[in-house]
Amino acid sequence: MSKKILFIYSSVDGHTLKICKHMMAKNKSLATMNIHSLETVTPQDLDSNEIIVIGASIRYGNHRKELYSFINKNVAVLDKKNAYFFSVNAVARKIEKRSPEVNTYIKKFKKSVKWSPKKIQVFPGKIDYPKYNFLDKHMVRLIMYFSGGPTDLSKSYEFTDWKEVDRFADEIIESDI
Repeated sequence: MSKKILFIYSSVDGHTLKICKHMMAKNKSLATMNIHSLETVTPQDLDSNEIIVIGASIRYGNHRKELYSFINKNVAVLDKKNAYFFSVNAVARKIEKRSPEVNTYIKKFKKSVKWSPKKIQVFPGKIDYPKYNFLDKHMVRLIMYFSGGPTDLSKSYEFTDWKEVDRFADEIIESDI
């Protein structure tokens, strides 16, 4: 019998969704998979899947408030499932910031939820200056300037380590239910 995996994403610009879809494509023959945004997932979706993977992006130093509300509202169900969490952020472009033990956003996440996922992973995200509106473009550029990141507004920068995403996807599919 095939494992049933639910991917739930919270994404501002679509990169977290792209990571979820990549993991789904990698293991599509090994499991039955569904995907929902944080806004569209239902209690039935949670109940009908053995494995739950939640991915969320950071914007201006925070995961979205709806993420915390969702997790804390559904913590009893998540605790019964084989559940995983990953965070996507530009800070993780620096290798020393990718570990969940030192990543500032994961530390904040752990303090804000009552849930302990089976595993937490951090992936470097994407800076897509051409796609951003005027305010976002200049706010992100300022943040990148102060953190030593790229500041050319005419370019997109994808920092995601897809081999690391593949390893995480493999770990999920190989997990015991």
